[in-house]
Amino acid sequence: MNIETALKEAMTVDGAIGVALVDYESGMALGTLGGGQHLDLELAAAGNTEVVRSKMRTLASLDMNDVIEDILITLGEQYHLIRPLSSSKGSLFLYLALDRSRSNLALARHNLKRVETGLEV
Repeated sequence: MNIETALKEAMTVDGAIGVALVDYESGMALGTLGGGQHLDLELAAAGNTEVVRSKMRTLASLDMNDVIEDILITLGEQYHLIRPLSSSKGSLFLYLALDRSRSNLALARHNLKRVETGLEV
């Protein structure tokens, strides 16, 4: 599926507020959907780029031969789920913001993995 279709698929996750596909080398969002006045997806994409870069550096410093499956940031009212894509898809990650009261975190993680699998970039 293309980027637009993948973002639409991610927005079908219960409680989804917004989603972005981001290049963590440049910090640029390749596509966004949702968001609104309470969530600036472009700003969130740039900020979460720093989170991903930092974790990648930490893994390298620890000489860990492993990959990040996902990163969860838990806020009072939201979950922010960051899923770096497999290295064959470049330096990209999916970012999904969820309303905690309307979402199932395990199901959201499963669905985001499914979106990654189907995404062609």
